[in-house]
Amino acid sequence: MTKSTSLFLAAVVAASLMGTAAFADAKSGQKVYLKTLKAKFNMNGTKFAAEHTVAEWEDLFANGAAGFIKEYSAKYPAAIPVLTNPEMKDKLQEVGDFAKEYGSDSGNVPSCG
Repeated sequence: MTKSTSLFLAAVVAASLMGTAAFADAKSGQKVYLKTLKAKFNMNGTKFAAEHTVAEWEDLFANGAAGFIKEYSAKYPAAIPVLTNPEMKDKLQEVGDFAKEYGSDSGNVPSCG
């Protein structure tokens, strides 16, 4: 095998591993959403993710999900204890990965209809 072919194959393998890691975070976020937030928001994961574009989700989940917590606390007051729970901080970032992966303009559809 030539050196350029070897480098190309190594790059392909590395890229596929990075894509898998990002998808794994989205899957974890999907599980967190379904387990802790679905009942509070009264909507399935597909409808939830489609509420905003990818860029909007990125803005909402910036700064420790401050925008997300503010918006969804106002819309769903019953969710405030869950959204503001310090133990949910890391889990909310996973929910953000899920929302960004399946945002309304992403072209992706989650399997949690």
